[in-house]
Amino acid sequence: MSTTERPRILVVGGGYVGLYAARRILKKMRYGEATVTVVDPRSYMTYQPFLPEAAAGSISPRHVVVPLRRVLPKAEVLTGRVSTIDQDRKVAVVQPLVGETYELPFDYLVVALGAVSRTFPIPGLAENGIGMKGIEEAIGLRNHVLEQLDKADSTTDEEIRRKALTFVFVGGGFAGAETIGEVEDMARDAAKYYPNVKREDMRFVLVDAADKILPEVGPKLGKWGLEHLQKRGIEVYLETSMNSCIDGHVVLKNGLEVDSNTIVWTAGVKPNPALARFGLPLGPRGHVDTAPTLQVQGSDYIWAAGDNAQVPDLAVGEGAWCPPNAQHALRQAKVLGDNVISGMRGFPQKEYKHANKGAVAGLGLHKGVAMIVFGKMKIKLKGRLAWYMHRGYHGMAMPTFNRKIRVVADWTLGMFLKREVVSLGAIENPREEFYEAASPVSAAAVAKPSVPAEKAKAS
Repeated sequence: MSTTERPRILVVGGGYVGLYAARRILKKMRYGEATVTVVDPRSYMTYQPFLPEAAAGSISPRHVVVPLRRVLPKAEVLTGRVSTIDQDRKVAVVQPLVGETYELPFDYLVVALGAVSRTFPIPGLAENGIGMKGIEEAIGLRNHVLEQLDKADSTTDEEIRRKALTFVFVGGGFAGAETIGEVEDMARDAAKYYPNVKREDMRFVLVDAADKILPEVGPKLGKWGLEHLQKRGIEVYLETSMNSCIDGHVVLKNGLEVDSNTIVWTAGVKPNPALARFGLPLGPRGHVDTAPTLQVQGSDYIWAAGDNAQVPDLAVGEGAWCPPNAQHALRQAKVLGDNVISGMRGFPQKEYKHANKGAVAGLGLHKGVAMIVFGKMKIKLKGRLAWYMHRGYHGMAMPTFNRKIRVVADWTLGMFLKREVVSLGAIENPREEFYEAASPVSAAAVAKPSVPAEKAKAS
């Protein structure tokens, strides 16, 4: 018996998997066959591989996100969070942005919550760290870095300058290496417009607990990427970690201590902690345990994929799991969507199998590494050609034709126009100036002593 007039397919999460799975279901579904409901705290999906370029100003932030309601016009999009799942009653508890929680019945469930930053209890990290999982953080990082250049250019205090011009990045995977490469590129360009700031005054530090960076592209390209960053003046410390960063005083395990206003944390991701409240079988690292069909183990009406799922990698062999990247997320979402339709109609499920096609990474304008797989042959590229491959692959993978065109337009304009290096830090507190002007006692009135009544009368 259905929980609604029509069966409801509830998609929890509007990220890469949630968006593509919902689109696939709507495309394959017959008119009126079911209701597709997508629940996410944001009304848009973020294409995370473009966050480093957004932080560097190479792509407009609005072009990195895809509005869910525009792309899924035939779906019901709810802005909120699913706090718990009652599997016995087939009911989800939804917490909207405002108002009371309510119950939402469903017949089929897609779990696509994605991942969050993997952090550790490091003193000072929560207060001083900057993540790179959302477009808000990318914009914030860009504004923050440019503000540090503003500070350094306007003061003669060497301690303030040194702290403002020291940038620490923790994590040497794709996110960390790409972000530090893009931000260093931007800062180098921006320094041309500051009379008192030169690239030589800046200090960029990359820290990773592993013995290499960019492990996804293999040891040789990873080594090239390391040497490339070092040639650009970036300090790289491997096999070490950050012990503390209280008040911006960074202490590394290897004994190095630096003061920095900018501490960027990109040391991996973990499944969304909300999964623990859904009553689903979880793997050793907190991922939803799925069968090769993307069905949650022990269930015939729940599917999961992407960063929050532990999906067997049939192309590699027994005991292997699909890595959390856009390459797998896109293909898993399509198989998942087909399987939801098959499950609803009582047809057999299809197993997910995809051989790795390689990996690409951008390290700033005209710089990158790429490893492309053709059958048993691996093609390794570096420098400008690899950077073209990076942009070409992610340009094609960007959801919707609309967003593809906008991203390519940004890249095309960037070929002829100089990079924008203006900071819009005030955008994070847009009402501050108005509040000061409109409050009963403005900041200016407090700073300026009042004129005695006698003198006012005399004048």
